[in-house]
Amino acid sequence: MHSLERIGRYRLERRLGTGAFGTVWLAHDDELEAPVAVKVLAENWSHRLDVRERFLAEARLLRKAGSSRVVQVYDIGELPDGRPYFVMEYADAGTLADLLAAGPLPLPEALRLTALAARSAHALHEAGIVHRDVKPSNVLLRTAPDGTRRVLLADLGLAKSLAQASGLTLAAGSAGYRPPEQAGPGAGIDARADVYGLGAVGYRLVTGTVPAEPGEVVRPERLRPGLDPGVARALMRALEPDRERRWPTAEAFADELDRLASAPAAAVRTRGRSRTVALAAAVAAVAVAVAGAVFALVNRPSSASGVGVEDATGRIAVRVPDGWGRQLRDSGWDPAVLGLPAGHEPGLAVADDLTRWQDLGADVRGVFAGLSEHGDVTARVDALGHPGCHYDGARAYTGGRWHGRIRTWSGCPGGGRLTETVLVPADGGQPQVYVQIRQHGGDDATDRVLGSVRVT
Repeated sequence: MHSLERIGRYRLERRLGTGAFGTVWLAHDDELEAPVAVKVLAENWSHRLDVRERFLAEARLLRKAGSSRVVQVYDIGELPDGRPYFVMEYADAGTLADLLAAGPLPLPEALRLTALAARSAHALHEAGIVHRDVKPSNVLLRTAPDGTRRVLLADLGLAKSLAQASGLTLAAGSAGYRPPEQAGPGAGIDARADVYGLGAVGYRLVTGTVPAEPGEVVRPERLRPGLDPGVARALMRALEPDRERRWPTAEAFADELDRLASAPAAAVRTRGRSRTVALAAAVAAVAVAVAGAVFALVNRPSSASGVGVEDATGRIAVRVPDGWGRQLRDSGWDPAVLGLPAGHEPGLAVADDLTRWQDLGADVRGVFAGLSEHGDVTARVDALGHPGCHYDGARAYTGGRWHGRIRTWSGCPGGGRLTETVLVPADGGQPQVYVQIRQHGGDDATDRVLGSVRVT
């Protein structure tokens, strides 16, 4: 993109984010003396008329919604080079994804925020629009004049009118938040597709974990012990693979969440307790934070020394025992699950059954390895616990260019063992590698796995 300082009367201040088709800038409206967000179509897509029309359709749908619960569009225009842009209200308090990166929330707050997001979706549905990509990064927060937070739905790049969505539709949505009817071309969707996404957002806020694939979601009380059964039922109903069994509307889901948030059982959760449980849950399910599809490795050549795998960038590699190398996710991870700065870093998860990784009661054997270039990963990992497992203590590890501290848990539900460490370069610098190993029976392969880790 050519260097931009102004767009019309809007003075650009800093980049807020870049998506598949455009960039969003924080700008200042000099006429109204107010901050705004300006979304500009990316240069590399400017020649594609279909992408241009989709970009403009998002602005039209936002305007059509006409709700205080949905990001407002103030203006639309065209740069001298022909690229379109539109101007929106600025959400000064970030997104739900930002909120999660700063630490898990008390249960009542998690429920109320999910309810507010559901009411925003209901406003879209009343305007005849289905969002199709409800997830934490698309739920914005704006500070109201009285100091409270308003919740706004944004990013309608995948949205459709309900009339269009009832016909033939293509696959859309984000892994973990996408209902089964959006996973491939189909005969249409309706507002209940967004109910599923809202259920996934609520699940993430309550457990700290992105749900598994539809039909394989671990019940939230397994990840947050002591959770009100009513909360678990409400979330699991929203996450029903069969849309006929979900909440009939986003508003009905919101009503139930508000009722649960006001119940005494929800009010007793403290921020400290939430942080401990949710961080433990996030790491127990850390393979879910690895983006991308699961690839079968059953036909990959193996030997007496095991199966070697690497992430999609080729920066991180590990070798695991033969029986473990059946499935692989290789497209990176987000260190925000540990409370570190959010971002997309190289990472992989390999196991005999990744779909059950987040359940500590499952008989799973495998390894997660995630590289981080920023922050003190060791301090974050040392603060983690794993409810239901017995902590056996820690020992020092030194191997090749790495050193670290191995922490081990045994007696997990189902009889499994869990080991985790942070491999730090001998000079104490970066990058650091967070490694979690799941084992069940057999000889301890921890040192062999750690000794095989390679980073370039």
